[in-house]
Amino acid sequence: MTSGLHHITAITRKIQANVDFYCGFLGLRLVKRTGGFEDAAQLHLFYGDAVASPGSLVSFLAWEDGSPGRVGHGAASEIAFAIRPQAIGFWLTRALQSGIGTEGPAMEFGEPVLRLKDPDGIIIKLVGTETVRGGAPWGVRGIEVEDAILALRGATLLSEHPAETAGFLTRHGRFTAAETAGSITRMTSQSGQILDVRDATGFWPAAPGTGAIDHVALRLPDVAAVNGEVKALAVEGIDAVNVHDRKYFYSLYVREPAGGLIELATDDGPGFAADEPLETLGTTLFIPEHFSLRREDIVPMLPQFGLPGEPRILYRDLPFVHRIHEAEVPDGSTLVLLHGAGGNEASLLPLGRKILPAATLIGLRGRATEEGVARFFRRFGPMQFDQADIRAEAEAFAGFLEQAGHAYGLASGKTAFLGYSNGANLLAAAMELHPGLVHRAVLLRPMAVLEPEPASNLAGADVLIVAGDQDPYLGHSEQLSERLMRAGADVSYKRVAAGHALSDEDVAVAREFLR
Repeated sequence: MTSGLHHITAITRKIQANVDFYCGFLGLRLVKRTGGFEDAAQLHLFYGDAVASPGSLVSFLAWEDGSPGRVGHGAASEIAFAIRPQAIGFWLTRALQSGIGTEGPAMEFGEPVLRLKDPDGIIIKLVGTETVRGGAPWGVRGIEVEDAILALRGATLLSEHPAETAGFLTRHGRFTAAETAGSITRMTSQSGQILDVRDATGFWPAAPGTGAIDHVALRLPDVAAVNGEVKALAVEGIDAVNVHDRKYFYSLYVREPAGGLIELATDDGPGFAADEPLETLGTTLFIPEHFSLRREDIVPMLPQFGLPGEPRILYRDLPFVHRIHEAEVPDGSTLVLLHGAGGNEASLLPLGRKILPAATLIGLRGRATEEGVARFFRRFGPMQFDQADIRAEAEAFAGFLEQAGHAYGLASGKTAFLGYSNGANLLAAAMELHPGLVHRAVLLRPMAVLEPEPASNLAGADVLIVAGDQDPYLGHSEQLSERLMRAGADVSYKRVAAGHALSDEDVAVAREFLR
């Protein structure tokens, strides 16, 4: 067999910036876009060479606006790509022209190395080497084939137990210890790819999050070899392995002795061309079949992006983290969505897409947290709401709408709002505190949280309140309906056969109202 790397997987905070860097700047090919195999609502992108060769692949899980991770022992700290030694000057010039900071070139283990960082801060090394030969570099505009990235060169693993980590890579990855420089032991493979094991004793431990490398995948020849490693690991007393059929390859996940996540993946396919032609590789979104989920429930939750030269959403830095989902054939209308407690900016996008198929959807993320759960305002206890926080967040929401109107060209006459539970409560409070802010709103399972009741003039506001007839908070929805009508709003009150959770009937009622 030919030992070496299969792929490296990391986590990104902004998928558009990630695509622009790896496709636009580095010139890699986007070879696969899928929903995550562990979470179908998480976008997973693979980049590689022209034919998606194992050993050329780097992939990213999208945690849009997620918390940053931390580099430390028990994880990889650098990703290295192989280029021809003569191409170092080209990449230094390209980085300077692109405004990307660099370190080097410097010699490491006899090879010229240029260091830079991707948009998430992950260290990328471009290594001039004759050892690794790529079979199919992906040439793009501005990058000649002789300067293009050939394949992965390797990765740097931070370990508190470097000897044990090196031994694990030898026994289970077929790597061999070659030489040592300072605190780094270089492990080599038959493919010429390397893993540098750095002694990180005394470092802080790694923490998962955006800008962190999740795992390094090593190559094994076939399914039999992967299953053989399951038995070999069991002999060593390591039973905590996960074996998966990833459709494009078969693999197992295991923690090496220092805690780093290692994947052992098959080299013999079937490969990424198994379900789409090679010439259009990476253009179709695939949802893992084992979730048995409807495509319409997943696609709106995945962040949209454009390849270099394609249209893309230009996000602005606004008071609320938000997600925009554009319709395939937009009609110029917009639906702003506010999630319930525990949701996020993507939670209501599938619902919104069912209600208004041609609208641009904007989902907001609440800024308050309660035991790690996102909310739109704080509570002191059950049915005890932080009034100052409600007013502050309503003010911030008003500011968001004003700025979003300029940034995204929202037309007030074509913009509607939908809130669920906690999001509906903030939406109702914002209407009371800022009359004229919202003219058309759907409030699902809401209640009045603002005290005392303000003297608002909501004439001209058109509101649909949808209550569940088995919802324990049903009476509160009725009270809010009466309160908004006292303020002059035109309120339609509907009860559906449901509890506090949403139902298909909510979709039908909201669609009819907003139509």
